[in-house]
Amino acid sequence: MNVNSTGQFPSYRPRRLRQSPALRRMVRETHLSVAQLVLPLFARAGRKLRRPIAAMPGVFQLSPDELLKEAAQAHALGVPAVLLFGIPETKDAKASGAYAKNGIVQQTVRLLKRELPELLVITDVCLCEYMEHGHCGIVERDSRGARILNDPTLKLLARAAASHAEAGADIVAPSDMMDGRVRAIRERLDELGFTETPILSYAAKFASAYYGPFREAAESTPQFGDRRSYQMDPANANEALREVALDIQEGADMVMVKPALAYLDILYRVKMEFGYPTAAYAVSAEYSMVKAAAAKGWIDERAVTLESLLAMRRAGADILITYAATDVARWLK
Repeated sequence: MNVNSTGQFPSYRPRRLRQSPALRRMVRETHLSVAQLVLPLFARAGRKLRRPIAAMPGVFQLSPDELLKEAAQAHALGVPAVLLFGIPETKDAKASGAYAKNGIVQQTVRLLKRELPELLVITDVCLCEYMEHGHCGIVERDSRGARILNDPTLKLLARAAASHAEAGADIVAPSDMMDGRVRAIRERLDELGFTETPILSYAAKFASAYYGPFREAAESTPQFGDRRSYQMDPANANEALREVALDIQEGADMVMVKPALAYLDILYRVKMEFGYPTAAYAVSAEYSMVKAAAAKGWIDERAVTLESLLAMRRAGADILITYAATDVARWLK
């Protein structure tokens, strides 16, 4: 570069390239596209059911027929993918609804793939919504208290992922944070012939306060304790890189950082270190805080949402999982 003795660029005036919308668009370094969006949706049994989630304005628990309408609307706007969560009719100690052939996610996947074959259907693979205690694994109680059993849980996770693939899921996304779950799922999928089904791993998922509204949406609040013994400590960045490396070694095709906005440093480091397709999950509180402030007239909802997503893209995200995906698709038209 042509610099003078003081290390400055002698004739460079940055404002020259900011004078008009056309100039700004021409030199823009980072772009938002509807093709990067994934819309999370909550499925529950019933018909014509749209149950509002109080902590997440505009988000609903949906029966499969209503969820199909929501997915079709988003897809018509260009959103390429949805991420499904299930709320079962009953819960038990073995999370049997997670891998039931006619479970709520399995039903919904079949419906979506029949009616919207071009839509990518991603399924969240976890047990918390299906466990009577709300934890992401099998619980053992003894004189020391209650603890999550890692290895027995892997069998149930692999079984759930396989049932999603059998129903037609395009991508399975384990979110439990058990050690070894990507390998267990990959081996099970391969055994059953689903060698082409990709795994999007929640590789760096932190024990975050930003999940509060989601717990209402998914009806998955733990009945005792918390999830800090298996989700990551928010203070740890180097550990996140080790977690991502392990999941890639075990067979993950894509990786995720969750939450997004408060963990942009992690997102950046993951993308720079591994170069894998990387997702950022703008979680429930990120969505709800913007909605609440916008309802008060304190912020511009559209501007803040787009700026937040742009920050995730700038940090390295290829995939943006956001409850605002349908609105964002309209705004980007």
